[in-house]
Amino acid sequence: MAEMNIQEVLAHLPHRFPFLMLDRVLECEPGKRILALKNVSANEPYFPGHFPHLLVMPGVLILEAMAQAAAILGFRTIGIRPDDKYVYYYAGIDNARFKRPVVPGDQLVIEITVRGTKRGIWKFACVSRVGGAIAAEADILCAMRPITGER
Repeated sequence: MAEMNIQEVLAHLPHRFPFLMLDRVLECEPGKRILALKNVSANEPYFPGHFPHLLVMPGVLILEAMAQAAAILGFRTIGIRPDDKYVYYYAGIDNARFKRPVVPGDQLVIEITVRGTKRGIWKFACVSRVGGAIAAEADILCAMRPITGER
């Protein structure tokens, strides 16, 4: 049940500002689950355009935060850290549902559970909550692939 501060999060993700969506890991059980935190601030770079009259965190960025937490769980499970040789891709998103808006001042608590892995593809059950209420949930598939320079 290892907690991770922002420096440890940065060591386990290739993402950087403005696309880093996690601030802390509260709990991590490699191979099982992770609980991560995103503090939503009015200073987020997407708020001036989404929506200027009603600040709402875009649903796709909530999904991205869940994928970043899943990536940390995957890397911690297999005992490696990201480098310039591998990238962690989305392979699919199923059953995505958005239950409530996420707004400045909210703390998004992201819980990811490993559902399984097969041939390098991981399946995760993901739930994001604010104040205990579900904000979003989805099943995501992720794959770690070598960077080849080809597209």
